[in-house]
Amino acid sequence: MNKAILMGRLTKNPEIKHTQGKQGKDLAIARYTLAVKRWNSKEDEADFINCVAFGRSAEFAEKYLHQGTKILVSGRIQTGSYTNKDGQRVYTTEVIVEEHEFAESRSSSDNNAAPKSSAAPNPQAGNNFPPFPPTDDGFMSIPDGIDEELPFQ
Repeated sequence: MNKAILMGRLTKNPEIKHTQGKQGKDLAIARYTLAVKRWNSKEDEADFINCVAFGRSAEFAEKYLHQGTKILVSGRIQTGSYTNKDGQRVYTTEVIVEEHEFAESRSSSDNNAAPKSSAAPNPQAGNNFPPFPPTDDGFMSIPDGIDEELPFQ
């Protein structure tokens, strides 16, 4: 079985290319590198894993992923080789992405990518619920006494 599951942060924005796929359809290809913290490391050591996504997954990466975004990737490891312009054999290892998804809230991701202005929009404005401050994990704290109606928009 060849299955890889990784969680890490993008080291830079994905590189997107478009090519002709089967039957002449446009096929998006996204390449990005994940910095994956080593699980049992005493220091903040990371491995840098090259990932490649195709089709709709690549379009998702193009639209939503950027440097610093923490994502969860599942896919398969693929090895290969080519001869470079100097005639030397170069070996490659990359993860072919089958699925990727966000591993943290958007506000946490934005905090890791770039500083935000202090004037953040209130996502609860215009509803009938009192504003509930977010907790450290980015989720809204629900006060006691709300049983049937949750403050979702």
